[in-house]
Amino acid sequence: MSIADIEMLFKFVGGLGMFLYGMHVMADGLQKSAGGKMKQLLGVLTNHRILGVLVGTLVTAIIQSSSATTVMVVGFVNAGIISLTQAVGVIMGANIGTTVTSWLVSMSEWGDMMKPEFFAPVLIGIGAFIVLFSKKEKRREVGEILVGFGVLFIGLSFMSGAITPYREAPIFATAFQALGSNPVLGILAGAVVTAIIQSSSASVGILQTLALNGVVTWNSAIFITLGQNIGTCVTALISSAGANRTAKRAAVIHLLFNVMGSVIFGILMFVVFQMNPVFAGGQVSSVGISIFHTIFNISNTLILFPFAKQLVDLSGKIVREKSEKVVMTEISSVSGDVLERPHLDHRILSSPSFAIQSVAEQVIRMGELSREHVMIAMDSVFGCSEEKVDQSARMEETMDAFEKDLTEYLVRLSHESLTEAQIQTVSHLLFTVSDLERIGDHCDNIAELAQGLIKDQIQLSGEAVEDLRDVQDTVLKAVDLAVACRQKESVMDAKRVYMLEDEVDSMEEEFRQNHMERLSKGLCSADTGIAFLDILSNLERISDHAVNIAEYVEAEKTMG
Repeated sequence: MSIADIEMLFKFVGGLGMFLYGMHVMADGLQKSAGGKMKQLLGVLTNHRILGVLVGTLVTAIIQSSSATTVMVVGFVNAGIISLTQAVGVIMGANIGTTVTSWLVSMSEWGDMMKPEFFAPVLIGIGAFIVLFSKKEKRREVGEILVGFGVLFIGLSFMSGAITPYREAPIFATAFQALGSNPVLGILAGAVVTAIIQSSSASVGILQTLALNGVVTWNSAIFITLGQNIGTCVTALISSAGANRTAKRAAVIHLLFNVMGSVIFGILMFVVFQMNPVFAGGQVSSVGISIFHTIFNISNTLILFPFAKQLVDLSGKIVREKSEKVVMTEISSVSGDVLERPHLDHRILSSPSFAIQSVAEQVIRMGELSREHVMIAMDSVFGCSEEKVDQSARMEETMDAFEKDLTEYLVRLSHESLTEAQIQTVSHLLFTVSDLERIGDHCDNIAELAQGLIKDQIQLSGEAVEDLRDVQDTVLKAVDLAVACRQKESVMDAKRVYMLEDEVDSMEEEFRQNHMERLSKGLCSADTGIAFLDILSNLERISDHAVNIAEYVEAEKTMG
């Protein structure tokens, strides 16, 4: 191998690196720019399977990777956010969305002005100036998209330039003749290359770069493209390795969908090539590969979409039921009971918009548990119940588990590429988790006070119980509204929480005074008085934490 050959090899490797990096930067910029739109798409996923196809297409077009979309779907299924039937539509849509990259690559055949070497440098220049000198985040995101777009095309130009001197080399003709004449070999080659580089978009881009130099035949291109659609399933299969059975089935559905489509089209195109050998051996263009890639994925979706339920059933037979622990639960070391944990999946972290929505739902779950914890703790007081005290202790373990898991997840999410608004939301979700855990601590304090009353066989007076019930009702309303405020991102609900907290403060002051009068009249003992005042204080502090949660949401909406 001569120095010139080594130089061309380096040029090709460098071009491939720039192509992959440019795709990553462009997708990252697009995802940031989409922001709230990506967040809204999560709600669409749970509504209708046909809409799922559209969402899968759109998301994949944005993040430029069907593998990444499918990995997200596996994560959603694993977390219980969407069902398997809903996941089928998204997986099918992801295959359609991935064709966008092949059309971008084929732009160089649309005319001289669309060639990478013509406009890519100016895109990089404009994008770099925007990123470096613009103070507005939205403009910087546009700059990132332009830089990624330009680097992607410069990489393609490098790869094409590295191959050009060798396009007459016999090795290309021999290799593609072998791959085209043997469908199984062609499909296998496409699958292996795609599985290795973990990106069908990149492997199709490499094939199109070879096609730009006129070294790829129609039959080899089609069989390799079919194989690339199978190879892209490897990422999701690997990702599902640590997931539950349902998530594994989602990855298998992705594989079944692409394998069935490849078999159908493989047989059909083999017959066509046997009937028309001239067409089979003819040179294919980059645009031709884009056309086939698009037709294959859309047709495959139209053919198999009516059989979504059958695909789900077949995946159940392949991934059989077996004895396994409930996902995201573990045995409590204190009580011995199964400890509930939040449903989180690290596969979604690569798509922050979806990850934020997913973790926010689990924060809301923690908020609902907090409300339940308040009721259990107060029932232990009103009913003098040891059973409720024990139940409160178990609930406190659950709240601690939620805090640990959610905090770790949010910290990892904070290390991803986030917009300023997303950084603030993640920060506020962290604060919210802390406030909810503190609510749990106050409930634990109340249950301990109840246990003391039970142990000393002391009962609160009827008036004291009535006062505490009034405060409890208002505090529960504040917690309910704070959780609803987080869920709906409602400033109106936030203001209502403030009003309820003011009401709790007034009630605390009034009931403290009432209690002092009861003590002075000898209607309550000193021990009972201390317990009453401590319970009242803990309830008031719970309402303070509800206000904190509402303030975080109001701050986010004000910034937005």
